[in-house]
Amino acid sequence: MHYLLLISVVVSFVLAAGTLPYWIRKCQSIGLLWEDMNKKGHPKNVAASGGIVVVMAFILGVFTYVALKTFLFGGTVRALEIFSLLSMVLIIGLIGLVDDLLGWRNGGLSNRFRLLLALIASIPLVVINAGVHTIALPFFGAINFGILYPLFLIPIGVAGAATTYNFLAGYNGLEAGQGILILSFLSFVAYSTGSPWLAIISLCMVASLLAFYIYNKYPAKVFPGDSLTYSIGALIAGMAILGNFERIAIVVFIPYILEVILKVRGKLKKHSFAKIDSKGNLKMPYPKVYGLEHLAIGVLNKFGKATEKGVVYLIYLIQIVFILVGFSML
Repeated sequence: MHYLLLISVVVSFVLAAGTLPYWIRKCQSIGLLWEDMNKKGHPKNVAASGGIVVVMAFILGVFTYVALKTFLFGGTVRALEIFSLLSMVLIIGLIGLVDDLLGWRNGGLSNRFRLLLALIASIPLVVINAGVHTIALPFFGAINFGILYPLFLIPIGVAGAATTYNFLAGYNGLEAGQGILILSFLSFVAYSTGSPWLAIISLCMVASLLAFYIYNKYPAKVFPGDSLTYSIGALIAGMAILGNFERIAIVVFIPYILEVILKVRGKLKKHSFAKIDSKGNLKMPYPKVYGLEHLAIGVLNKFGKATEKGVVYLIYLIQIVFILVGFSML
């Protein structure tokens, strides 16, 4: 009978899949379109900020889970943790939407203001004193951070994951596909470590992302925008905190840590987008590597030609390697 709770996952998929075509048509009719930067001529024909549809489908799917748990099974619901997590995702999603509407070409929100708002978004988890204060760290063993955990580590974790998930982006299907891979694995981790409720919540986002991926994969009809990338990053951090598997989450997040290091190397001014040759293939935009996207382009060009799909699939492969490392830690 408890498999009926998976209806909430189906609800998220159906809502996202049913709403996205309308969102795409509406964006086209009002001109809310973004440039597809890795295509010849950078055509401005892709619906903007479809991530807000994914976020809403995710939230309604989780509400369905709460309703089923309450009315059908009469069991206890981790209501405080669930609604704190949803509040955080919704706040960070709205921050991302504002950043989208201001436009990256116009600078969007400043880096400092963006980070400040992301720290504020962590407040729902801070006020409930979420998670376990003791973390097992390599070489140091188990360390009890006490009050520093909710007041310092939670805000840093949420803000860091939310804002840096946006760094590895800009290619059709990349952000959504990465979210599907990471959150699917973290769903398994949550279930395996005794938090099935957290696994279902994560699967609601996976289902919404699967529906989104249909329209976001190459050639994209809709882009996610910061409203989705911020939300995915924050959800990853929130799951790690509530499920007490921070170590594994950090391991699967290593590609983003590497991306941050490479972006800092370029003083956060080097874009991930490629140069396009006369045949539509991708070329290195700079002499040096300033992102995993550039690394993927360089590798693919050494063995043939770099295409947008090839770059995305190679980054997926890199992510899967770190997921397997995380799996070995269970």
